[in-house]
Amino acid sequence: MKPFFRSLLAKYMMIIILAISLVQIGYLFIALFITGVSNTMDSPYTDEDTDFEKLEADWHQEANQIKSISDNNIAAHFAEWKEQYPDASMFWVDGENKLREQLDVSEELPDQWSSAYTANFIKERYDNDPFTVIAFLGNNQSNGFIVFEINREILQPPAQQANERYGVYLLAGMVLLILIFICISFLFFRGIRKRLLQLQEAMELRDVDGLPIQIDVKKKDEIGQLEQTFNQMVEELRNSREREQEEERLRQELIANLSHDLRTPLTKINAQTFKLAKKDLPRDSIESMKILKASVVNIDRLIENLMSYTLLMASKYKLDLQKTDIIRFTRESIASWYPVFEKEDFDIDANIQHFANNTWLIDPIWLNRVYDNLFQNVLRHAKHGKYVAIHTESTNLYDAIIISDRGKGMKDDSEQQGAGIGLSIVDKMVKGMELDWDINSSDKGTTIKIKRYKKDDSNKTM
Repeated sequence: MKPFFRSLLAKYMMIIILAISLVQIGYLFIALFITGVSNTMDSPYTDEDTDFEKLEADWHQEANQIKSISDNNIAAHFAEWKEQYPDASMFWVDGENKLREQLDVSEELPDQWSSAYTANFIKERYDNDPFTVIAFLGNNQSNGFIVFEINREILQPPAQQANERYGVYLLAGMVLLILIFICISFLFFRGIRKRLLQLQEAMELRDVDGLPIQIDVKKKDEIGQLEQTFNQMVEELRNSREREQEEERLRQELIANLSHDLRTPLTKINAQTFKLAKKDLPRDSIESMKILKASVVNIDRLIENLMSYTLLMASKYKLDLQKTDIIRFTRESIASWYPVFEKEDFDIDANIQHFANNTWLIDPIWLNRVYDNLFQNVLRHAKHGKYVAIHTESTNLYDAIIISDRGKGMKDDSEQQGAGIGLSIVDKMVKGMELDWDINSSDKGTTIKIKRYKKDDSNKTM
């Protein structure tokens, strides 16, 4: 039960309950205040006096009962009603439409009433304020009419008067309580948002080891549990990284030791095959010796690729970028491979044209290794086509060195099918020199482009 009271749900429910309680208490307090004020308000009128329908009926009834129409009788009638309704005003317009008698009338009335004025007066007073009752004297229109007027507010009960007078404070109090609830809710959710943004920021930050930084857990609510889980995840990632690094170190040591152990017997095998090749052997034995020698060379090359790939993955293969004439470098590299391709009866098509800018920022050792691996792949996968082409291409976006053949493609099984380490080394080295490359291989041949984008020139110029 204790964790529930620490949760965000419990806190928000508490805010809701507090808001409802404040609204109810505030409403009750204001209602009691209005009731208290109404009790202190003295009113000369009873509940019977404030009945508008009864007042109107009494005025008509007494006006009908006046038989002797005179100024004195009308004045006495007005005086009698004035005692009961001190705040009222009354006046009499006789049958000749003349204003004859008036009592406490605040507005200026005309001495002579026309039909239009009378009709307009009745229209303005109908169901309006002040409350107005018009009655004919003696139930005869020829005697004229008497008018009784009093403000409606005066006849209202004290409680209603207090409500109308202080009701705005009740509304303002309710609005204030609602605003307080909104402010508390805003602060509550702003605090939640702030903590979530801090968690997001912690997820985006990286320590020196490239892992996220742990966050301080200050509360034990749902977000606190999320922060704690995040810290556990970071700790597990760090432990996993350490295990991975240790496994990588062991793997590199294993590959290095294995490569060294394999090279020793390979050297002996190579020496023995060299001795046997000098002897006078049968024709089939000579062919077997050639195959054995080629296999030894192939294994040695695979071991070398494995070592190079391991060094690249461990970032221990030093990169030394230099400004190099790529056209000259490529021609020299092809020249070193000419005898190899001629020995295998390859048709060599070299068409290397100058670029607008021949200077590339490369590591000569790395690029030479890239060329060696690509040419070795041509020998492995394209012996059937007996063709290799090296030429250049220049577009608005890039300059490229293109190596192509007419073999059966790299997907085709060959006698020297490898594990793809050579191309993995090419990918790592090309991208390490901030170049790009793509490969297109089919049963009609393979084309490889090594690209240098021209935007590099504009960036360097700037």
